Amino acid sequence: MTSATGYAADPIRRTPAQGSGDAPAGAPRKILSDRHVLALTIGIVVGAGIFRTPALVAEFSSSEAMLIGAWIAGGLLSILGALCYAELAASYPHFGGDYHFLQRAYGVRTAFLYGWARFSVIQTGSLALLAYVFGDYVAMVAPIGPYSSAIYAALVVIAVSGANWVGVKVGAQAQTLLTIAEVLGLVAVIAAAFLLAPAAPVETTTAVAGGEGGGALGLVMVFVLLTYGGWNEAVYLSAEVKDAPRRLGRLMVIGLGIVTVLYVLANLAFLRVLGLAGMASAEAVAAEAMQRALGGTGAVFISVIVALAALTSANATVITGARSLCALARAFPALRWAGRWRTDRDTPGNAILAQGAVALLLVFAGVFALDGFRLALEYTAPVFWVFLFLVGLALFVLRWREPQRARPFRVPLYPLVPAIFCATSLYLLYSSLVYAGTGAWVGVAVLALGGILLVFLKPHETEEMD
Repeated sequence: MTSATGYAADPIRRTPAQGSGDAPAGAPRKILSDRHVLALTIGIVVGAGIFRTPALVAEFSSSEAMLIGAWIAGGLLSILGALCYAELAASYPHFGGDYHFLQRAYGVRTAFLYGWARFSVIQTGSLALLAYVFGDYVAMVAPIGPYSSAIYAALVVIAVSGANWVGVKVGAQAQTLLTIAEVLGLVAVIAAAFLLAPAAPVETTTAVAGGEGGGALGLVMVFVLLTYGGWNEAVYLSAEVKDAPRRLGRLMVIGLGIVTVLYVLANLAFLRVLGLAGMASAEAVAAEAMQRALGGTGAVFISVIVALAALTSANATVITGARSLCALARAFPALRWAGRWRTDRDTPGNAILAQGAVALLLVFAGVFALDGFRLALEYTAPVFWVFLFLVGLALFVLRWREPQRARPFRVPLYPLVPAIFCATSLYLLYSSLVYAGTGAWVGVAVLALGGILLVFLKPHETEEMD
């Protein structure tokens, strides 16, 4: 039953703290299909990063073999992580995704720190950054004045937020179409680099761009795995996908397999055209490759493709980011407005509005312009890897604490696979802290602010657990 406002009048479960005076929360329905999961997994991973980070990876790689090996290893490690997430999502399907897993394993306060970091920096910052990437590239093709990039960026935030506020079907369908166009565009870039561009001179392809002693492997993997970042976002749809417990893991693995093939082919194509040293010195590796393949037309073409990739990832970011915020808000009475779920639109409408408002503030502040791409990677990496490690560890905790829980999907080769995933996350956390330096302290400061907020925000006495 739905009230006149569109919010469900009979939520799945109420906690004692949600008395009759509290606004109803509502709950999602299982209305999404396999193609929506694939579109989100592929679309959010294949973002603007693949057109930028190959240059950073090449800079710290000591050989072409190390470069390509890192991209293959990144795909395989991401698939191992996806298998761990698939068990958690099958056992505990919830639109809160990582937030819900952390809440079950460690309690609501630890989960709040993750949700806070995700809302204040990771998702809203990514949305603003992607919007600026879109704005910068579209402004090259169709400038509309001195503030073209900011205007386009703001329009993107409003457009993708508005589409998903209207309803999940609108947002999911847009994601599917955008992902198809994005993948076709990347395939076209790869084909042009292989078939139309002249090969790099031999002396360029044999040059060493990486650091001493075989290159900075840890730093290389930080950039590679952040470019694969976003594969875990599919779990935020686990409560809305038909037959999710049996199918979600397989869909995530298929999606990551497609992404890995695309990434390896893209880097082989860039190596063929620019060589290792040429990639390392390139400001925009894909743009330079397309310039050599298509001349001036290539610059326009790559601008359109990068803008499309940014738009695709931005739309997926809105879908998943709002769901984690909605889950967080339900645990704290003071935030209950953002925890409502509109059953008439099958979407967390208020959370989408809050997320979009923060992203717009970041756009207007001009914090995440295109030249801040590398900085954004640096200061988000430590926060990203510490919570990814905690989610991997949660698999062990919940298997021990709830041995009788039905697990429609079990991660293969347990405990080896989750142990590798946790160890990799710890290594990448260490590498990102060593590399990021002062940038890492930004993430630490954000978490500290979340800790201060916890002093004033009191959770429900009884946590909502599905």
